[in-house]
Amino acid sequence: MNMLFRNITCGLLLMLAGQLGAQPMMADKIVAVVGKNHILYSEVEDQYMQYKAQGVKPLPTRCEIVEELLTQKLLVNQAAIDSIEVDESQVEQEMNSRVKYFISQFGTEDKMVAYFGKSIIEIKEDMRDAVRDQMLMQRMQSEITSGSQITPSEVRNYYNSLPKDSIPYINAEVEINQILMYPATSQEAVYEVRERLLNIRERILNGENFATLAVLYSEDGSASHGGDLGWASKGDFDPEFTKAALALKNGQVSKIVESSFGYHLIQMIDRTDERFHVRHIIMKPKITFEEKEKTINRMDSVLQLIRIDTLTFEEAAEKFSEDEKSKENGGQVVNPQSGNTRFELDHFDTKEYYLIRNLQIGEMSKAYETVDETGKLVYKVVRLKSRTEPHVANIRQDYELLKQMANRSKQDELVNEWIADKVKSTYIRISEPYNNCTFQIKGWLGE
Repeated sequence: MNMLFRNITCGLLLMLAGQLGAQPMMADKIVAVVGKNHILYSEVEDQYMQYKAQGVKPLPTRCEIVEELLTQKLLVNQAAIDSIEVDESQVEQEMNSRVKYFISQFGTEDKMVAYFGKSIIEIKEDMRDAVRDQMLMQRMQSEITSGSQITPSEVRNYYNSLPKDSIPYINAEVEINQILMYPATSQEAVYEVRERLLNIRERILNGENFATLAVLYSEDGSASHGGDLGWASKGDFDPEFTKAALALKNGQVSKIVESSFGYHLIQMIDRTDERFHVRHIIMKPKITFEEKEKTINRMDSVLQLIRIDTLTFEEAAEKFSEDEKSKENGGQVVNPQSGNTRFELDHFDTKEYYLIRNLQIGEMSKAYETVDETGKLVYKVVRLKSRTEPHVANIRQDYELLKQMANRSKQDELVNEWIADKVKSTYIRISEPYNNCTFQIKGWLGE
């Protein structure tokens, strides 16, 4: 059923607006029952308004939305029957991810809180059941489609069956290899940071306010919020940071903690069995000009070995790159969003965009300064491995994409077959005004 999971994250954002009072509540009544689960009239109306606000075209009818909700409730009901569960820590992690997305849409946490009129904790509690149900649905779907495999002939048949206007248009994409080198941090710089943090910790223990000192001295975006990192679960932070945080009692301040991001002082604000709420002050050792020069020279020496064919780029990456994610694959960079090695150019920041755009296939860039995902200064050189021009997808260039599409289509068919069979043995009751709908899958109305 192609409507089963549309844009869940955006849907949750708009759902919350309804729950938290940003739009008027609809008059409520139960319009359908699936096993032990029910569908409210307001759910249908809220979902309709969500799709309308998102600009979904064609806009689904209310009957289509009811069938979508019936399917979701059927999956959740069967998950309960089959004793399929999701770990609450996973639910918490997913909610944190959603909240971060919402904040990015509003611009700041304060704007989001002001819009909903509730704290972050209250917002998350309002979405908890919906997130848990969505995760149960996904687990149930995985159970239904487990073992499903797609063959090359099925991919070709799927591609050949697509109407021309349904074949995706592919923007220009590139594949790159990279070599990363980090400038060394001097012992003097580390000592300076530790001394500053020790001084700040002493001031806190002597009665100064942690949050005030975080505003003054912390070196990340949380400084403007007094170092407050919000509620989190165990997998959200660097392992060393989490280990140190969980050793604290409420109000207690840690000793200096080293993580992959820098050096921290941590204060525990509150905690439950599954979650914790901390603030921190982070400082990073300054990189000296001399260490930067040494790294650039080291990188240039490696590039010279490549230019004179002493080493291939792949061999140099495996031998000298300090990026653990790509060095074993010859520096081949994997797109974390798609899982493949292709990137659209607008994925890169402005500096890398212009640098990569102007490279020829097989050409290397000069070494340039940037930061990694933890904010650490790093020197990088990239080589353009391949480039595809904008085009309509085809089997030769875009087999992996078409394979994913064909596999999703096959899985949709399996789920639809499962639904058509399961409705026969599940208690389902649909009331007015939706008991006259014509549904895609027969059996919802007992026909």
